[in-house]
Amino acid sequence: MPAKPRSRRTPVRNRRPSVSGPTRERLLEVAGPIFADRGYRAATIREISAAAKENVAAVHYHFGDKLGLYTQVVLHSAKAAQVEAIRSALDRDAPPEEILRAVIRARLGSLNRRDLPDWHFRILMHEMAEPTPALRQIIDKVGRPLFTRLLDLIGGMLGLAPDDDKTRLCAISVVGQILVYVFAAPLLAGVWPELKMTPAQVERIAEHIGDFSLSYIRSFRANAPMRSARKPARGANSTGPSSKSRPRTARPRTTR
Repeated sequence: MPAKPRSRRTPVRNRRPSVSGPTRERLLEVAGPIFADRGYRAATIREISAAAKENVAAVHYHFGDKLGLYTQVVLHSAKAAQVEAIRSALDRDAPPEEILRAVIRARLGSLNRRDLPDWHFRILMHEMAEPTPALRQIIDKVGRPLFTRLLDLIGGMLGLAPDDDKTRLCAISVVGQILVYVFAAPLLAGVWPELKMTPAQVERIAEHIGDFSLSYIRSFRANAPMRSARKPARGANSTGPSSKSRPRTARPRTTR
């Protein structure tokens, strides 16, 4: 009888990566600080594997390649920035102004997290300075969904559509005021050495951003009828002659 063919084992690269596991979590934990220190391009799979005490094949098995590992690390860092707290704030059944203040507090809350290592912020700063394909993942999975909801909130407060330019400008202004405290800490420390991000100070910052933003939103909404009144009615000039084309009435001459 002919010998039975020997069964071949499925190559590791064709196996479906596990969703979770100690090796995968250890690689993510070790890769974060390395990517934050060296950036995506300078960091290597070999040094990450050595630091995690795993072989190089483990990275390929769980993440496909270096970009796959980096993308998961960056997404984890982005989600650590109080994403769930922001979603909860947007889900509140409260007046719009109160919801906006809650969103601001939620995002600034990451400044008070003692359990969040600073590499989470540094890796995001690297990504903003030298974008990789991972940035698209952050935008699609984290940034755009939250920003869309913020546009709905602020647009309703302004009395404008969410995709109106003014709505977008106001939303970006609110976000910009928050992110300067998150990402520009070294700059702020230089121009304002006395600034200490204590819980009380962060709360004062949140109140200020809320007051500053709502002041403009209220003013814009209050002046909306005045802006509408200044706009000429459609077809206003077609109902009669303009002042330039209207004939002058001749005055009777007086005789002396």
